[in-house]
Amino acid sequence: MTTSPLKSIPTADMLGSKVHMVQIPDVMEIFRWWIENEPTKNHMVVNTGMHGVLEGHDDPEFQAILNRADLFTPDGVSVKWIGKLKGFPQKRRVNAVDLMEATFEMSEREGYKHYFYGDTDETLGVMRDKLMERYPKLQIVDLHSPPFRELTPEEDEEIVQRINHSGAHFLWVGLGLPKQERWMHAHRDRLTVPVAAGVGAGFKFLAGKVSRAPGWVGEHGFEWLWRLVQEPKLIWRRVFLMGPRFLWLAGKDVWQSRRSS
Repeated sequence: MTTSPLKSIPTADMLGSKVHMVQIPDVMEIFRWWIENEPTKNHMVVNTGMHGVLEGHDDPEFQAILNRADLFTPDGVSVKWIGKLKGFPQKRRVNAVDLMEATFEMSEREGYKHYFYGDTDETLGVMRDKLMERYPKLQIVDLHSPPFRELTPEEDEEIVQRINHSGAHFLWVGLGLPKQERWMHAHRDRLTVPVAAGVGAGFKFLAGKVSRAPGWVGEHGFEWLWRLVQEPKLIWRRVFLMGPRFLWLAGKDVWQSRRSS
């Protein structure tokens, strides 16, 4: 058996969370290796930036979940900048939608199948139609919107069996952070889908419910402003409270690590 390409990927410590310094082509190779070499083992993928790292800093139990993920891909320019200051230059952030789109392109060639879990039936339906227009060979085996309440043990088991029997290679979980990470972690030993990835609002972006910022806007660190204009009630706290606090804590962490080296 060949060695997993993940073993050659460095990690950067960001406020206690171990973030893999990968780019999307690296992730595609890792996904392909998992599917070919460990097809019945569930691999948990975290994709987040400032929000998730700060949640982990404030909640040790959640940080432990993040650090148990098989792969933590860095989303957000702030995390890219901190990684660079720690000696891990990143050309681009690993945005969840970019990651999904790259996976869909690979899946059309390789025949990989996809299961979508989260959001609303309306969003899932619109997303499916748009994906089939753009990726006509993409195999979507199921889309499931769970109820907005705690599931009964029977309902939970039914969902696990439904996912496992679907034949999916990828399980995309759109429950929002930190709920989706907690869900993936709690179910990883019962799932047999090779890749389970949390993608936050990714389904809404793919469905066109929220428009994406132009690429240059995101790469220059202004996607927060784009989203603030579109979703002020959802984003304001992240922008005005979490953002400055993250930069202060991360900046202090970089300074201390440089001072001690």
